[in-house]
Amino acid sequence: MPQAIIAPSMLSSDFANLQAEAKRMIDAGADWLHMDVMDGHFVPNITIGAPVIKSLRKHTSAFLDCHMMVSNPEKWIDDFKEAGASQLTIHLEAVENENRKIGHEVIKKVHEAGMKVALAIKPKTPVEEVYPFVDEVDMVLVMTVEPGFGGQKFMADMMPKVEQLRKKCPNLNIQVDGGIDPDTIERAGKAGANVIVAGSSLFKQGINTAETIKSFRS
Repeated sequence: MPQAIIAPSMLSSDFANLQAEAKRMIDAGADWLHMDVMDGHFVPNITIGAPVIKSLRKHTSAFLDCHMMVSNPEKWIDDFKEAGASQLTIHLEAVENENRKIGHEVIKKVHEAGMKVALAIKPKTPVEEVYPFVDEVDMVLVMTVEPGFGGQKFMADMMPKVEQLRKKCPNLNIQVDGGIDPDTIERAGKAGANVIVAGSSLFKQGINTAETIKSFRS
């Protein structure tokens, strides 16, 4: 299995001090910074866009893992490239549906723009639907909550998806996002997830972030 990667979800950070929060996470041992991009259409919430990524990039060399919870993600590839995104995670449901079958095309465009690319699936999407793309992507994200809001409860019934995907793709980066904390991390790791997104459990007041990240690796 690939090495563990810890990616704090900056959605849980203090946005008024985003630069300092990013530095705090990296200094505490984080590998990536997970940036939740929501458009109010694909998901009901609105968060950040390319301008915020561009501003943050000026202050960090960290790997910026941009989770694109947006409709028509292909529209934003160039903007996020120019902003300094390291990876775009595209939702399969946004590019492969009854009206659109452009997943392979979008993956190719992101790679051509010089970024890594991942595919994400919502809880109700069968894991088999990512199989036609696994040889083309750098990572698959299995959502362990419904995308759109932080602080939700971990959906343990998503772990069979992770197990199935890990069995099929032993060397693929597999990310889980949603409800990951010291009580749920073990289940995610045993299932085969190696890229861990955590928000509330790393940012809430009073915790030792460095120790929590260290415990996630073990």
